[in-house]
Amino acid sequence: VKSEGPKLVPFFKATCVYFVLWLPTSSPSWFSALIKCLPIFCLWVFLLAHGINFLVSHRSASRILAGLIFSAVGDAFLIWQEQGYFIHGLLMFAITHILYSSAFGMKPLDLKAGFLMGVVSSSCYAFLYSYLSGPFTYLVAVYIALIGFMGWRAVAGVQLCNDLWTWTKLSACVGAMLFMVSDLTIALNEFCFPVPYSRFIIMATYYAAQMLIALSAVETRDEEDFRKRS
Repeated sequence: VKSEGPKLVPFFKATCVYFVLWLPTSSPSWFSALIKCLPIFCLWVFLLAHGINFLVSHRSASRILAGLIFSAVGDAFLIWQEQGYFIHGLLMFAITHILYSSAFGMKPLDLKAGFLMGVVSSSCYAFLYSYLSGPFTYLVAVYIALIGFMGWRAVAGVQLCNDLWTWTKLSACVGAMLFMVSDLTIALNEFCFPVPYSRFIIMATYYAAQMLIALSAVETRDEEDFRKRS
């Protein structure tokens, strides 16, 4: 963890810039889009700092980088969500969750975690359903299914009971849960009712989630070291 910390300093600084400037959402601009996306750009740099060879040889790391790229595009679209780009942002983040799920992999399967995540996702959609109309009735259902699947794959990798977890797997798990909190807050605020301090909750959990998922990209290296010690 200590070796990765210095590489994240630009991310923390960019996040502070976002919260200090706190640009109004009522007047979207390319500058506000840049400030919002800047922490995600810094996470690109964080992964690239591990070397192109690392990204090329470890598919999970390259898929997380690709997910961060789509996330930045989605962030930019959501700056102009009042101008009709909310669905575009939704699509970008849906692709992000597919890439993250692929990065986390399908082993171990852990059907119990999958069932639990399915119950949570279904419950969230059941609550939102009465507030949805038009294409959002189906789009939100697909999106919740994708982020729920991503959460399942992140949770399944931890295996605390079997003592097979690593700090990077735990990082992916916590990051996925925070991502779900962020997106649920967006959904409640967008479709149901105003959530107090919604913007702060959404962005704080979102940036934390992306940082933790980016940290999990070094997971493959940890696993190789563990196998060598074994």
